[in-house]
Amino acid sequence: MTRLVVGPFNRVEGDLEVTLDIEDGRVRSAQVNAPLFRGFEVMLQGRDPRDALTITPRICGICSISQSAAAAFALADAAGATPPPQAQLAAAILHGVENLADHVTHFNLFFMPDFARAAYAGRPWHARAVERFTATKGSGARAAVEARAKLMHITGVLGGKWPHTLAIQPGGMTRTPTLSDKVRMGATLRAFRAHLEQALFGDSLEAFAGLTTVAEFAAWSTGDAGLFLEIAKDLDLAALGIGPQRYMSFGAYPMFNGRATKPGMLSEGAVSRVDPGDIAEDLTRSWMLGDAAHPYDGLTEPDENMADSAYSWCKAPRLAGRTAEVGALARHAVDGHPLARALAVEGGVRARIGGRLLEIARTQIQLEDWVRTIDPSAAFMSDVTLPQQGHGVGLVEAARGSLGHWVRIEDGRIANYQIVAPTTWNFSPRDAAGQPGPLEAALEGTPADGEDATLATQHVVRSFDPCMVCTVH
Repeated sequence: MTRLVVGPFNRVEGDLEVTLDIEDGRVRSAQVNAPLFRGFEVMLQGRDPRDALTITPRICGICSISQSAAAAFALADAAGATPPPQAQLAAAILHGVENLADHVTHFNLFFMPDFARAAYAGRPWHARAVERFTATKGSGARAAVEARAKLMHITGVLGGKWPHTLAIQPGGMTRTPTLSDKVRMGATLRAFRAHLEQALFGDSLEAFAGLTTVAEFAAWSTGDAGLFLEIAKDLDLAALGIGPQRYMSFGAYPMFNGRATKPGMLSEGAVSRVDPGDIAEDLTRSWMLGDAAHPYDGLTEPDENMADSAYSWCKAPRLAGRTAEVGALARHAVDGHPLARALAVEGGVRARIGGRLLEIARTQIQLEDWVRTIDPSAAFMSDVTLPQQGHGVGLVEAARGSLGHWVRIEDGRIANYQIVAPTTWNFSPRDAAGQPGPLEAALEGTPADGEDATLATQHVVRSFDPCMVCTVH
């Protein structure tokens, strides 16, 4: 058996290192290391609870609205407050735009450029991949960046700026959109739909969102999605990187009439309720001090000696003692979309990218509907008084998956603040029972012969779309 260390990874948000134990040309086991500790949870202790609204969005420059929303919802929960319905709708639009932009960025700039590598020269699709996705030069990548920039104007309208907006508050939204804003956002979304239908899908969003079977999905042949599926068939990406096939979602976009997608845990074809009280973070293989605990009671005390028994700054979150994969595929599979359910059974690289493409189509359609129902004459803010003593939780769905913020307030100050991010779930190390995290499990069996070890590993890693700075917040 040989050992190979892959890293640092390019085109990944933050620092990542993967150690592979290789036997007979395949990965026998993997250890995923988040090598940079940041400590935002420690920074928050003793502060005014409202400081979380300013500090937590700075955990990440890609999903800062996700962090902002989770913080605001946690404080609202602690105060027993419910923002006005139209404020919840506006927050969902703001958050949805960030998630939509995130997925388009990942596909065009993070994932697809790997197929433009010289190692794939000679493949029937390689020249098209080079033309579309070569870093900084590909026509697809350039068009996506331009379209994304225009889409993000909506975050300026509703959030004032991006990233690190303070627009989402426990009591609602700081900005009341005008009728002119509503018209402008609608026009922006129409322009982005045109880009998606022309470049990414080569057909209507409704046609792609209406796919129900893996066979229909695999037969999609237009746009960049069609090119991806041609590559996936040639390289058998459906069989690469199959994870634990347990999928969790908190449910996306909490609003007055329920969440836009259903919450739950999908395992062995059945969806069960997710009880946040069943979440605990195991520290067995983390460079952290303390025992496994629920986030309300969790500690963030780094082990400065970095014990040899551990190998990552990432904690190991578990739901009722079990791992869970989170992300776009999990969201729509739990929600019951037939294609997502079928792809969840497949469970590999093709399935994760398919889930992300499906979410792009469904989110764009959803955003258009939400903007049409915005009522500029309604209330967008209510008064909220934070308690001197209390606790609250904010559960949202970032682009990469389930994100939770837990706050405990004592004497008007933050006594404890814990964050469990999507990549903390997906890139967690082993726990006390020896269970590998979802990525570690997905890497087992990966071809590891010569350069294939690096290429295959990177396809699997990037199919999860990691954000390591969120992981070690």
